[in-house]
Amino acid sequence: MRVLVTGGAGFIGKHLARRLLREGCSVTILDNFSPQIHGDVTTLPADLASDVRLQMGDVRDEAVVGRMVKEQDVIVHLAAETGTGQSMYEVLSYEEVNVRGTAVLLQCLMNDKASHGRRLIVASSRAVYGEGKYICPNHGAVYPKERKVEDMLAGRFESLCPMCGAECESVPTPENAPLQPSSFYGLTKQMQEQMVLLLARNGMFSGAAIRYQNVYGPEQSLTNPYTGILAIFSNQARLHQPINIFEDGRESRDFVYIDDVVEATWRCIVSTNLRADVLNVGSGVRTSVCDVVRNIVEFTGSQSKIEITGAFRQGDIRHNCADLAQAHRLIGFSPRWSFSDGLPEFLEWAITQEVSAGRYEASLQEMRQRGLFHG
Repeated sequence: MRVLVTGGAGFIGKHLARRLLREGCSVTILDNFSPQIHGDVTTLPADLASDVRLQMGDVRDEAVVGRMVKEQDVIVHLAAETGTGQSMYEVLSYEEVNVRGTAVLLQCLMNDKASHGRRLIVASSRAVYGEGKYICPNHGAVYPKERKVEDMLAGRFESLCPMCGAECESVPTPENAPLQPSSFYGLTKQMQEQMVLLLARNGMFSGAAIRYQNVYGPEQSLTNPYTGILAIFSNQARLHQPINIFEDGRESRDFVYIDDVVEATWRCIVSTNLRADVLNVGSGVRTSVCDVVRNIVEFTGSQSKIEITGAFRQGDIRHNCADLAQAHRLIGFSPRWSFSDGLPEFLEWAITQEVSAGRYEASLQEMRQRGLFHG
């Protein structure tokens, strides 16, 4: 197969490219090497450079994208801006890259007479759900809206039943949950996947949207302050800096190891079951932020002081966990990596990398100045 990976020089893209090469695919990567993600790096790793066709360019550039899609059998669309907090004030940038970039890609496919019979896989996000599925003690399954600032200022962080206001318990969220993103990033991912699936349902190509949970592993960016709490905390631990945990520390995420993400994505590429489908890809297990920090500090032998601050960012969700039944049914996907196995793999790699405080504190200040960070 001939496979084009947009944003393929990024974290997921590099791992996916290696898998594609092992499977005998011809791989083309389109990437603009955004400094926020790549720093001053503008090349592929040595193990990919000789076997992958690299085109430096922007997914919003119709001339470049039009050339790249020709003669491709599969397109995996990873290119996107990905910072939840940053998206709340860099609105135009997120709309331009995520929405317009996807529109350009789709337009180029529609202009190519050979688009029928192709497959387009778009990287979506669990952010499309907002808070996701919960169980209310009085009303059963509910889907809370975003949390109120006044509640969180008072230290009430759990999601509340939209009908009676009772605290609810988070449970795995299935793909048929209502889409009610709480960040502009989540809204753009919802638009991305719906654009792709609309055309796929109309027979223009076969398509799938993969709602990745919190992906982590070796080679993820350690300097981008807008994504990846594992990267942020591991940097702080290695520098023995204080680690400030938001809210009450009991907020949780579904951390999915990069090898599982690549496996699920490959299965979507080769599956004969997908036409215009949506799949969750995660571990199916929630891990609290407090547990994450304690494990990182213990592994690194850090002297960092851990403080639970009660501070919070607007747009953040409280919990997330993926219901993986549909992914198992449609593509036979089951995660192989637990967080207890994957975290040491990530940290073993991270401690070999240059450590930097990066722009994390500056990113919080940007949000504070706009009234989006409290505490």
